[in-house]
Amino acid sequence: MSADPVWMRALLGVHVVCGFGAFLLAPVALATAKGGATHKRWGMVYLWCMGGVAATALPMALYRPVLFLAMVAVFSFYAAFSGYRVLKLKDLARGGRAKAIDWIAGVLTFASSLLLAGLGAFDPKAIQGFGIVAIVFGLIGMRLASVQLASFVRKPKEKMFWWYTHLGNFIGSYIAAWTAFSVVTLPVVFGSHVWLWLWPTAVGIPAIALTTAYSKRKFAGRVKTSGVVAA
Repeated sequence: MSADPVWMRALLGVHVVCGFGAFLLAPVALATAKGGATHKRWGMVYLWCMGGVAATALPMALYRPVLFLAMVAVFSFYAAFSGYRVLKLKDLARGGRAKAIDWIAGVLTFASSLLLAGLGAFDPKAIQGFGIVAIVFGLIGMRLASVQLASFVRKPKEKMFWWYTHLGNFIGSYIAAWTAFSVVTLPVVFGSHVWLWLWPTAVGIPAIALTTAYSKRKFAGRVKTSGVVAA
């Protein structure tokens, strides 16, 4: 660490600050009234923190080089980025079109995630031996990107699709923040184990599914109530 150039140490400092900020601010954004000024404000700060994490992780990972972390940084940020961008794409359900930036981000994320999973399966040494973890993360990144790209072609049929994507993808990005916290701090207590990389995903994915299901039931109830009132 002491042999690192000044720019690497500076990037590390920014990376730590942004990561810590994202870790603390996500619950604030989730706890505030959705659509309100406070939610939007802290949600944007969280997004910028995740952007700072990715922007600093990429050059540091390539300098080391640690290809595994570079590719993980791509899909981790994409989760937050796509969760934000979908708010600009509400008209997809009415025949609207995604912008070039949405296509580019989705294709790059899918490609890097495919490479991550492929290296995990066939050449783990190229990604620092993270075989199983790379496969799992690569598959998650591919699914995340492919779902977004598919929605650009096959227009969503649910009016509130953007809400489910926004919530699910932001929670997904927070899983990445928890993963970073887990692998940096918990080895002091438990030692280095593969499960420290995977338990946030194992907990977070069911949480996304349950939260999405709850939101769908809530919105369905509102539609039924509106129908009764209108009748």
